[in-house]
Amino acid sequence: MNSQTIRALLLALLTAAVALPLGYFTEAGFGWLLFSGGLALQLAFHLLYLSRLEHWSRAPIADPSLEGEGAWDGVFRRLYRHEKELRAQIAARDHEIAMLIAAGQALTDGVVLLDTQYQILFCNRTAEDQLGLKVVTDRGLPIVNLVRQPEFMAYLANEDFNTPLTLRPERNQERVLSIYVVPYAGNRRLMQVKDVTQADRLDRMRRDFVANVSHELRTPLTVLAGFLETLQEIDVDRDERQRYLQMMAEQSDRMQAIVQDLLTLSSIESAPPPESTVVDMASLIDKLRRDAEALSAGRHEIAVEIEGQGDLYGAEPELVSAFANLVANAVRYTPNGGKVTLEWRVLPGGAEFAVRDTGIGIAPEHIPRLTERFYRVDRGRSRDAGGTGLGLAIVKHSLNRHQARLVITSKPGEGSRFAARFPPERVAVV
Repeated sequence: MNSQTIRALLLALLTAAVALPLGYFTEAGFGWLLFSGGLALQLAFHLLYLSRLEHWSRAPIADPSLEGEGAWDGVFRRLYRHEKELRAQIAARDHEIAMLIAAGQALTDGVVLLDTQYQILFCNRTAEDQLGLKVVTDRGLPIVNLVRQPEFMAYLANEDFNTPLTLRPERNQERVLSIYVVPYAGNRRLMQVKDVTQADRLDRMRRDFVANVSHELRTPLTVLAGFLETLQEIDVDRDERQRYLQMMAEQSDRMQAIVQDLLTLSSIESAPPPESTVVDMASLIDKLRRDAEALSAGRHEIAVEIEGQGDLYGAEPELVSAFANLVANAVRYTPNGGKVTLEWRVLPGGAEFAVRDTGIGIAPEHIPRLTERFYRVDRGRSRDAGGTGLGLAIVKHSLNRHQARLVITSKPGEGSRFAARFPPERVAVV
C-alpha cells in the first residue's frame, strides 16, 4: 500500500472520527451529513485532477505546469518526467534517422529501398538522377512501372541476384549502370545502383587499344614474314632481293616507330609532374620552323607569326615532342604548294602555340576523337603519310601535364588549326 492510499484512508478515518461523536451527541443525520460531505469533498478533489489528467491525455506534452495536490502531485510529476524522457528518446531517434537519411543522400551510388512487392519505400538523390525517379511522388509505386526496360523487369522477375545487371538507361544511352539487389529485413530488397560509365569506357578503350596495336603491328609483321619466306624458298636476282630488303626495312622502321611512340606515351602517363624550367619559345619556334622546312623539302610555304613576348614554364622535352607532332602532321596532310603557319601568342589570359595549315581539313564528326590512340580519319592516307596514330594522344597527355588543352578547328578542303592553350601561371613574362 503506497503513501497516497494511506493518506486517503487517514482522511476518511479523520472525517469519520469527527462525524461519529457529532452524530452521537446531537442527531445521527448531522453525523452522516458531515461524513458524506467529507467524502464528497475528497471525491470532488480527485475528480478535478482526474479531469485534468483526462484532458492532458488527449494531447500529452511535457508541460511543467501540470501539477497537483496530494497524491496527484506525485502522479503528475512522474507523468511529466516520463513524457520528457520519452520525447528526448523520440528526438534522439529522429536525429539518428535524419543522419542515416543524410548519409544515404550523400552516397555517390544510388540506393532504392523496395518492399516485398518491389514498391518504392525510399530512394536517394543519386538514384533519382540515375533512374529518373522522384521519391516525393513515386513512393509506394512499383519500380517496374517507372523503369520499364525489359531487361530490368526480367531481372527482378527472375529474382536471381547473384550477378549484377548492367543497364543503359533509355533516357541516357551514354550512361552505363550496374544494379545490385540485396535482400534485407525479411523479403524486402535494397537496390544499389553504381555508375560504371567511366569504367566501361576505360575497358572499351583497353580492348580497342589491344585490337588497334594488334592491327597496326600485324601488317608490317605479315609483310616481313612474307618476304622472309620468299627469300628462303625462292632464288631471286640481286635487284629483286634488294627491293625486298628495302620494303622489309620500311616495315621494320614502322614497327619501331609504333613501339617508340607507345613507350613515349607510357612514360608521359607515369612520369611525375613536369619541372618548371623556363622554355625559350623564340629558339624553340625557330627550331620547329627549321624542322618543318626540312620535312617539307620545299613543297610548302612555312611561316611564323608571333604576338606578344613571353616564354613557358615546363618540361622542354615534352613540349618539343608535342609541338613537333603538330608541325609534322600539318606538313604531312597539306598538299604540295600549301602553307603551314606556326603561331605564338602571349595574351592577358595566358598563351597559345598553334599550327595552322591549308591542308585537306577534317570533318566535324572526327574532331572529338582525334586524340584517341590509333584513331585515324583515313587509315590508308595516314599510313602513306608515315603516322603511327599515336601523335595526337602524346600531344594531349603532354599538354594535360602542363594544365594546357588542345583546341582543334577545321573545315574539310580549307585546312585545320591545332592550338595548345596554356593558363597564365604557365607563362613566363620576358
